[in-house]
Amino acid sequence: MEEKNNMKPSLLVLAAGMGSRYGSLKQIDPVGPSGETIIDYSVYDALRAGFGKIVFVIRKNIEKDFKETLLKKFEKFTQVDYVFQELDMLPAGFVPPGERKKPWGTAHAVLVAENAVKTPFAVINADDFYGYDAFYQTARFLEENQEGTEYSMIGYLLKNTLSRHGTVSRGVCKTDSNGYLVSVTEHTRIKKEGDEIVCNGEDQKKVLPADTPVSMNFWGFTPSVFGQIKQGFSAFLTENICDEKSEYFIPEVVDKLIKTKKAKVRVLPCNSSWFGVTYREDKPAAIEHIRKLVERGEYPDPLWK
Repeated sequence: MEEKNNMKPSLLVLAAGMGSRYGSLKQIDPVGPSGETIIDYSVYDALRAGFGKIVFVIRKNIEKDFKETLLKKFEKFTQVDYVFQELDMLPAGFVPPGERKKPWGTAHAVLVAENAVKTPFAVINADDFYGYDAFYQTARFLEENQEGTEYSMIGYLLKNTLSRHGTVSRGVCKTDSNGYLVSVTEHTRIKKEGDEIVCNGEDQKKVLPADTPVSMNFWGFTPSVFGQIKQGFSAFLTENICDEKSEYFIPEVVDKLIKTKKAKVRVLPCNSSWFGVTYREDKPAAIEHIRKLVERGEYPDPLWK
């Protein structure tokens, strides 16, 4: 059984965020009718789409809760592993500043999983609900692209990824006529103002088209990406280690790989509805959304029978 699973793509779930805006450990907060978390639905969709192993990136301070609420459950259905993302997990010669509290970002989270992921793999956020189609399309892509440096990204429309309760960060994308990513730029403090979607940068306000394709951190990679991330991390630290708010983001890594022609990224449009729980006020809408999906028969209740 393990040999068969090793031939399948893996799923890397980024769950090390501290949830400062949400106010609690949202990764294990129930949203389903029988107490399911968003992670439950992601793992369920991944398994039925053909993923064979689930790897979680967590912080050491949530290990006990995570093992008791999620890992024991998933071990009944698939191969499960987890790794830690901590501030001191840095290349030789670098020491984290004492005042830093935040993790080093999503690209660093991927990097710490290098020893646990040996197959083509997808990367997702623990607190985002992506829908089955996103997992299905990524699994098919990874089955066709076992090696090399052609990667994938699930593309969502910006207008469908906002929160009514605060600003969000999104990887804003440009694609070519063949559906490949030309550039991806991390934009922060995005929100809707009247009929417009705006990004409030440090110097000016920028209006973004509603149908702009954005990354919701659903990526498909081969293991070759680990070496590429590692190469850029030292340069990032050299420039930013004293900035306690700086983070090493996947979109920034991908954008550089595209511009230097070291990788190609195919944007996979999907029909799934995305929603997230960025703020505590987002939770009631998430609960209602999942309730409707269950009523339509897209998920069983309870999810894990």
